[in-house]
Amino acid sequence: MSITTTKKLPDSTEVSRDAEAPLSAEKQTSPAILPISESIQSLVHELEVQQVAMGKKNDALHLIHEKLEQVIQERTSQLTSANLKLTHEIAEHKKVKDSLYAAFTEIQLLKDRLEAENIYLQEEVGLKHNFDEIIGQSQGLAPVFQQVEMVAMLNATVLLLGETGTGKGVIASAIHKSSSRKDRPMITIDCSSLPASLIESELFGREKGAFTGSHARQIGRFELADGGTVFLDEIGEMPIELQSKLLRVIQDGEFERLGSPRTIKIDVRIIAATNRNLEEEIKNGTFREDLFYRLNVFPINILPLRQRKEDIPLLVKFFVSKMNKKIGKKITTVTDDTLKTLQQYHWPGNIRELESVIERAIIITKGSVLQVLDCFDTFAKAVEQTGNDDAPGNNDPATPLAELEQNHILQALNNAAWRIEGKNGAAHLLGLNPSTLRARMRKHGIHRHTRSARHTNLKTVIAEDA
Repeated sequence: MSITTTKKLPDSTEVSRDAEAPLSAEKQTSPAILPISESIQSLVHELEVQQVAMGKKNDALHLIHEKLEQVIQERTSQLTSANLKLTHEIAEHKKVKDSLYAAFTEIQLLKDRLEAENIYLQEEVGLKHNFDEIIGQSQGLAPVFQQVEMVAMLNATVLLLGETGTGKGVIASAIHKSSSRKDRPMITIDCSSLPASLIESELFGREKGAFTGSHARQIGRFELADGGTVFLDEIGEMPIELQSKLLRVIQDGEFERLGSPRTIKIDVRIIAATNRNLEEEIKNGTFREDLFYRLNVFPINILPLRQRKEDIPLLVKFFVSKMNKKIGKKITTVTDDTLKTLQQYHWPGNIRELESVIERAIIITKGSVLQVLDCFDTFAKAVEQTGNDDAPGNNDPATPLAELEQNHILQALNNAAWRIEGKNGAAHLLGLNPSTLRARMRKHGIHRHTRSARHTNLKTVIAEDA
């Protein structure tokens, strides 16, 4: 028997229900999807809000950045201005410092100059001039007064020519005191008395360490005389190697100290004096020709005392008054015989010798009447002691004056055993300055030959020296 199985078809209702099942399921899940979408939208919204906030923050940061940039620029500008101000202040400070240093240097220089001037003036007070003013009324002196008056107010260089002791220094002083430079010093430089090794440093100065033994800076005589006058006495004695430097000072008014490269500018007037024939010195090669022309702008010739003997009474009166004060005596009378004796003497040492004679006469005079015979007996006694009556010029009234002077000097040297300086020296016997006597000896070619030369004829000595 067959069993027939029949499959039961689902009911349409069931089918439809089954078909609707998925749709129902979809309907059932859509409520869960909704919150996610909202969340995304919320996140997007939040992001948008945050972007807006970030934009605002960026705007705020940009504003802050701009303000910061502005502050930085303003501060930089302030700092730059302050820096420029500080730089300017530093420059001003440096300028003030340099100015103070320059002022200090100038003050130090003026201090050194003042000290040097004080030392120089003390030396001048100690030395004193042979006489304080020009004394004389002779015809021979009249041209000198006229020339001094003509040149005094000018800045022209003056050359004083004349024998030693004629008063060239007093004439130079008179020119200076009558000039526009009278309120500044006149610095005297005796070229014959300065050592050859030191004359350059004395004239132009030196720096510390310029040479061995130079332990301090020294201001030279030319720098000391700036604005005033330099009196170069016995210019013919200046070493020829320094004459070029002197020429530069006269021409350009500038020089350098020893040991210094710095050029110093000065404004000085030059007055020179000499007892030499400079034209002969040029021929002999001991004096520069160009320097001579620079010095010989306005020459003044000063006559020796023997050519203006009418001035001797005035000079004697002046020196007696001066020595009375110096020694403390009261000499009131000078006899005519004494004046005649003084006027008859030929005065190889000129006014300087006359002053020495008057001073010695006042020292030995007792009473109020001046006695000078002792002074003039010195040479006569020397001749008597040596017995050298045959010396040239002793018996011949026509003997030339130069030869008389040679004989006079030689006899004094013989009597003094050829000693020049000191109480018993020839210079003292002759009433001359030792440097003057040496100059006279060079002029006449006299030098110490041997001790036995005390009895040597003058002409023989001159021939041997030649």
